[in-house]
Amino acid sequence: MNNKPELLAPAGSLTKLKYAIEYGADAVYIGGEAFSLRVAAKNFSIEEIREGIEFAHARGKKVYITANIIPHNEDLVEFPDFVREVDSLGADAIIVSDLGAFSIVREVAPNLDIHISTQANNTNYMSAKTWYKMGAKRVVIARDLSLKEVGEIREHIAPHEELECFVHGAMCVSYSGRCLISNFLTHRDANKGACSHPCRWKYYLMEEKRPGEYMPVFENERGTFLYNSKDLCMIEHIPELIKNGVNSFKIEGRVKNELYVATVVGAYRRAIDAYYEDPDNFKVDPEILEELEKVSHREYTTGFYFGKPDENNQLYTSNTYIQDYTIAGVITDYNPITKIATVEQKNRFFKGEKLEVISPYRPSFAFTSDYMKNENDEDIESAPHPQMIVKLKIENEVVPYSIIRKENIS
Repeated sequence: MNNKPELLAPAGSLTKLKYAIEYGADAVYIGGEAFSLRVAAKNFSIEEIREGIEFAHARGKKVYITANIIPHNEDLVEFPDFVREVDSLGADAIIVSDLGAFSIVREVAPNLDIHISTQANNTNYMSAKTWYKMGAKRVVIARDLSLKEVGEIREHIAPHEELECFVHGAMCVSYSGRCLISNFLTHRDANKGACSHPCRWKYYLMEEKRPGEYMPVFENERGTFLYNSKDLCMIEHIPELIKNGVNSFKIEGRVKNELYVATVVGAYRRAIDAYYEDPDNFKVDPEILEELEKVSHREYTTGFYFGKPDENNQLYTSNTYIQDYTIAGVITDYNPITKIATVEQKNRFFKGEKLEVISPYRPSFAFTSDYMKNENDEDIESAPHPQMIVKLKIENEVVPYSIIRKENIS
């Protein structure tokens, strides 16, 4: 089978970009220091954008620049120069949500592909067709559409007109991500990338004539979280997404760490490849599903794809993430003769502790760190300091960009 859908990964920093690509992403989306909807991400300087594009293109991958804020007048002053610069650096596309921003891109960088963000609320085929007619290459479908509706949009547009859908990550209860609650409560504009996520907060009720008396609204002993959606996960429904004409599978998470990016991208890469190897008998390997349970996440849901979500798609008991595993370190070198791996520590771990290794394009495995030395080849009992260099013996051969994780024991 040909025409595999693109696997599109988040990259909140240059390091994450490299992990996403090494673990199998066909493209990444990144934000500059302005005009991007994720100010909590480290984001990219112009020099980092240049390096990221060079890294991706050297491996036959693409880089898309997010400029999908809902801009106010002052935001448009520097936007043309930003567009010219990322175009000159070789960006493969720019993602916008606003008609004014779209017009500026068309004017100052007419050869730069434009993708229309989910922020533009594309929920029907006429909206998509209009954007294509104006010159857009791709439309990112709103997250509140069913697969049936996605398929209907595909039926009404040309084969070369691309559709992108979210397949994994956090869901937003606001309309395609457009939110006023954050700005109202905290003066942080979600539509400019500074969302404070008040939809996931714990709320109390106050009666009009009893000011200052806060009455808890109970659904259990922890309170209630009215707008706390489960996370999207469509890895078991790859065939349905392909059947309905989705060209690009988008993973959410530019503020997530390298372990999240590597694990989720690696899982979807292996699942997509497995489908194309044997589409008639496709079933996601349980080991891959287990991998997705080991990253920081809320319980999983299929969102709106198979009908309107009900109360089972919300989390009412807690607004925290399930985080059973932590990144312990990244492997920077490995000697296949001595079996010694050089590791840069990210979080403290101990000699004799059970650890796991994840690597691009292969299943994870566990080992015990009985051999542990520092960079001076001195025996040590733990690795307590961030970024310290540690040497571990790992019998299974590992490759560059492998990550060591450890289970969080409560």
